[in-house]
Amino acid sequence: MAQSSTETDWVSRFADEVITESERRAPGKPVVVASGLSPSGPIHLGNLREVMTPHLVADEIRRRGYTVRHLISWDDYDRYRKVPGGIEGIDESWAEHIGKPLTSVPAPAGSPHANWAEHFKAAMVEALAELGVEYDPISQTEQYTSGVYREQILHAMRRRGDIDAILDQYRTKKAPKKQSQKPVDEAELEAAEGSGAAGEDDGSGGGAGYFPYKPYCGQCGKDFTTVTAYDDDTTELSYTCTTCGFAETVKLSEFNRGKLVWKVDWPMRWAFEGVIFEPSGVDHSSPGSSFQVGGQIVTLFDGVQPIGPMYAFVGISGMAKMSSSKGGVPTAADALEIMEPQLLRWLYARRKPNQSFKIAFDQEIQRLYDEWDKLEAKVADGTVLPADAAAHTRAARTAAGELPRTPRPLPYRTLASVADITAGHDEQTLRILTELDPESPVTSLDEVRPRLDRAENWISTQVPADQRTIVREEPDTELLGSLDDEGRESLRLLLEGLDSHWSLDGLTTLVYGVPKVMAGLTPEAKPTPELKVAQRAFFALLYKLLVSRETGPRLPTLLLAVGADRVRKLLGA
Repeated sequence: MAQSSTETDWVSRFADEVITESERRAPGKPVVVASGLSPSGPIHLGNLREVMTPHLVADEIRRRGYTVRHLISWDDYDRYRKVPGGIEGIDESWAEHIGKPLTSVPAPAGSPHANWAEHFKAAMVEALAELGVEYDPISQTEQYTSGVYREQILHAMRRRGDIDAILDQYRTKKAPKKQSQKPVDEAELEAAEGSGAAGEDDGSGGGAGYFPYKPYCGQCGKDFTTVTAYDDDTTELSYTCTTCGFAETVKLSEFNRGKLVWKVDWPMRWAFEGVIFEPSGVDHSSPGSSFQVGGQIVTLFDGVQPIGPMYAFVGISGMAKMSSSKGGVPTAADALEIMEPQLLRWLYARRKPNQSFKIAFDQEIQRLYDEWDKLEAKVADGTVLPADAAAHTRAARTAAGELPRTPRPLPYRTLASVADITAGHDEQTLRILTELDPESPVTSLDEVRPRLDRAENWISTQVPADQRTIVREEPDTELLGSLDDEGRESLRLLLEGLDSHWSLDGLTTLVYGVPKVMAGLTPEAKPTPELKVAQRAFFALLYKLLVSRETGPRLPTLLLAVGADRVRKLLGA
């Protein structure tokens, strides 16, 4: 068996703890970690932390030679709680399905999937495959409706008095203060909310006493039911539906159309599956909430509460531009359209679960990619710090091997600029990329894919039309005519140097060098505050003449994209 870790990252420390605990609780058995996801709507990037935290720990344990099961429970037998806003084709008429299991609600119009839950699961399943997440899926609909939990349900009903007493310790307590993490808008507030299961009722409030089980109605299929009687010996259970008035008596030992209330269901599963590690969101972790109460209820099922860090909020920068047809809150699938799996994995790996972080859909994505590329360079030359090296390893590969990668990862900001200027035209794109580095030209777009595709998607879906770059067709004769001698001379120097500097590095030297030469310095001179002012003025002039704005993509990339002949024309040569 492989040794425990000496690394300093959070994943290794949890892996050490989980292995020790697993050997104590279940020696010789696979290590079990778990996640739970509710497919009640788009499964957003906050929910992804529910999966990535145990995945990274499970993967580290696998690397050490242990057998691990990462269970993902699809909470698809949960009730349909509310009609989510902003999803195309969904209107208030869907309110008629509130109270039914998610697997009994029709999929949105036009969906190829069998029901609501399957529709929203599908995109996440695809994203998890792309992210290299290995897991065992469990459908709670299948578990409940096939009678897998029958003994656990009967046991919970027998121990209902004990469960009620545990829950009662918290019912009269004041609600805990809200966490101090502040989502910035309504969509982020929704992302912070979690599945909503944390706020579900705990089975109290029935006139005939406390029952931790809720049947789905035999007539309308909803859970607006009240248990009116239960006999432990015969397992006969009577209920009425407050929505349609239907009432029936069933034998719970043979009945499979209902489920334990959430605060009992979750600890029951910990015991049933032998879960050693399962994190929980802010909504499940406050005093008196599901995780804390579950720690006591699990003992009634002869189980032990998992090690479970509370994970913090995942924010989004630039999410206002997201398409409202997707429900407003970005999903893992949305993120993977604009970033490679390695980058998305890295964002979750480099921060401890209790640290919040943001995922960038705006210009910030370019800086994140620059950071990632610098980290890759440090890994390659051996100057990387141990904790950073660990986060990189977890992002770039799993125990099963390396994730597919872009063979030649050119800077994301360069690829985005090229995509912006060419509007995704392949021939144009290849011409520009070939000229970036004439010593080692790109010979095929496949060399820069999938990163190029991600950058093109970012430009086309996240950058507003008024911020896109449109190169002028004709010279701005009015602006050219208004230039003083100094302005004309700076353009002459640039045009004169084009041929001898026609590469990304060469044009960088040229555009920064022209103001230096104009100031009587050499092109290699160190910049001074005065020189930086002159450079900014020169850059603004070039942008106005080329794209009619004072800013735009990096000038060397822009010049290459426009092409030497057109640059000469627009600069008045």
